[in-house]
Amino acid sequence: MIEDLSQEEWAEQLASDDNAVILDVRTDAEVSEGIVPNAIHIDFYRGQDFINELEALDKSKNYYVYCRSGNRSGQACQIMEQLGFGNAYNLEGGMLQWTGDIVDID
Repeated sequence: MIEDLSQEEWAEQLASDDNAVILDVRTDAEVSEGIVPNAIHIDFYRGQDFINELEALDKSKNYYVYCRSGNRSGQACQIMEQLGFGNAYNLEGGMLQWTGDIVDID
């Protein structure tokens, strides 16, 4: 299932999901400004490398995907569906509207 979730829905569902993986599809420059704790970073703009890295992920997990505004992450969820992922949830509004925790990347 591919689904767009509001900020509240995304955070609530993520908090109660013990099979969750958070996926950040922003650029390195965007990630340098902070990332959601425990997120995996795969840059959407890396083209085939992005696809290859997605293919290496466990398709049985539930993926919570975000970017800056919700556009790239929505596209990423559609790609994931085509690749055979069962569940991907897009964060509507992305990091621009995120009010949850952010950590710096070392």
